[in-house]
Amino acid sequence: MGYNMRKYLIKGELDMKIQFLGAAKVVTGSNYLITTNKYKIVLDCGMFQGSKELEKLNFKNFEFNPSQVDFLLLSHAHIDHSGRIPKLVKEGFKGKVITTKATKDLCDIMLVDSAHIQESDAKWENERRKRSGLPLIEPLYNSDDAKASLNYFNPVLYDQKIKLNEEITVRFKDAGHILGSAIIELWITENNKTVKIVFSGDLGVKNKPILKNPELVEEADYLIIESTYGNRLHEKKEERRKQLTDIINKTVVRGGTVIIPSFAVSRTQELIYELNEYYEHTEGLENFMKVPIYIDSPMAVSATEVYRDNSYCFDEESKKLILSGDDPFKFANLYYVKRQSESMRLNKESFPKVIISASGMCTAGRVRHHLKHNLWKNENSVVFVGYQAQGTLGRQLKEGIKKVKLLGEEIAVNAEIYSIEGFSGHADQKDLMDWLKGFKRLPKKIFVVHGEEESAEAFAKLIEEKLHVQTIVPALGDEVEMKDDGLTIYAGEILEPKKKKENIEKEFQEVKEEFENLVSKRDVLINEKILQKDYDQLKNKLLEVNQKLMDINMIISK
Repeated sequence: MGYNMRKYLIKGELDMKIQFLGAAKVVTGSNYLITTNKYKIVLDCGMFQGSKELEKLNFKNFEFNPSQVDFLLLSHAHIDHSGRIPKLVKEGFKGKVITTKATKDLCDIMLVDSAHIQESDAKWENERRKRSGLPLIEPLYNSDDAKASLNYFNPVLYDQKIKLNEEITVRFKDAGHILGSAIIELWITENNKTVKIVFSGDLGVKNKPILKNPELVEEADYLIIESTYGNRLHEKKEERRKQLTDIINKTVVRGGTVIIPSFAVSRTQELIYELNEYYEHTEGLENFMKVPIYIDSPMAVSATEVYRDNSYCFDEESKKLILSGDDPFKFANLYYVKRQSESMRLNKESFPKVIISASGMCTAGRVRHHLKHNLWKNENSVVFVGYQAQGTLGRQLKEGIKKVKLLGEEIAVNAEIYSIEGFSGHADQKDLMDWLKGFKRLPKKIFVVHGEEESAEAFAKLIEEKLHVQTIVPALGDEVEMKDDGLTIYAGEILEPKKKKENIEKEFQEVKEEFENLVSKRDVLINEKILQKDYDQLKNKLLEVNQKLMDINMIISK
């Protein structure tokens, strides 16, 4: 791939490159390649999720040769960080996947589940293609590919300093985002010089249930940090349980159902924990208000078992709760749904209830069926408790869309839509800045990633203002080259340039006015018995205008 030099920055320290191949000005597809004069190291290998344009990137060739990668360092198990590992192995990776034990345990179920989704999506698409006479497609990877990729995992414990070889050492510190999530510290020695790179992964929220707070890092030469909520503050965390239970109770009183799209890993377990606290420990709560809570996600059920098996990762409060004999993932009105027939029956019953189901952004899974059967009813509620990426159904609902297409049907959106950001697993702007202030020696350069452009840019600006550290917000495909004579950034070309909405609207208006101007002159031109050449010019102009309208429509529909 060709690159054009963007700008010259500061004196470098070694001959090394970092390529930003995912989660750069977007919140998905986490993937970064570090190249030294001997080795290739990949940080995360996540799946792109959200818009069709982004999801197409999953099927493109990697921007590197998988067989030449020596190590993959995985920050955590979420699919937007781990989801292309089976594809990497399928295409020749033979190195080691280094990650925490809990992340390995979660990937055991999540990658196989992801493979089932890939196979199902390919099967559905091929049925459509058969009817249209189009060539069939292969899934991104299958279950055998996912299972094979798990053989390359090498689990480690938090705070172990692992010497991968004479030049590379790594340590994982608790990121507090989900079970097993890690901040990656990486020491690379080259030409008798050692440089420390820190990758934040996804940083968690302080003082949330179950997990510990993100650990602090003392020093780094270069830092790659997430910015999902780099321009926002969450609601007060202590108020989130009350917000949720108030919505549930309000919906129950009017006889409705509450649908909570939730990530199967971490978010669902946090919800269970919070609802356990409410229903088991609230004095004076009437029995009729203890509505049934259904966890309708096979993966969430399996993930909850993984949480139980890795309780050493829990914070002190959760450990004490378990030692006292109280299982935080069980209470009287909580039910785990495994069979599909049981899931379908939930939509046939009209009694008040809460259904917590994956996927968290409504892009797949059983939650889409529950939304189809419940969105159109005024008495129901939908509660979002996590980030909704651009292009997802969750984002559309959150932004107020009135009709959606679900499973082949157009569905009216009459249910009340809520969003509680206090449940987010990502640190907000304040938490991110507090974590940065924990450095005893600040990095020389900070790369701000894993955030939509507006969020990343705002956070980068804040870092420079408050900490006086130069920041870069790389785009997808950008490459940073570090040499002794300086550090240079080259612009990548992973995504095709896309016109902004305001430019599209301006061009549409111009074309519309041009068309109306031509139509208004039609009678005059005909009355004057225009020559054939004038008619041809008019016709050509109309064809040009029509083509412009078609081009604009294609841009909007992507």
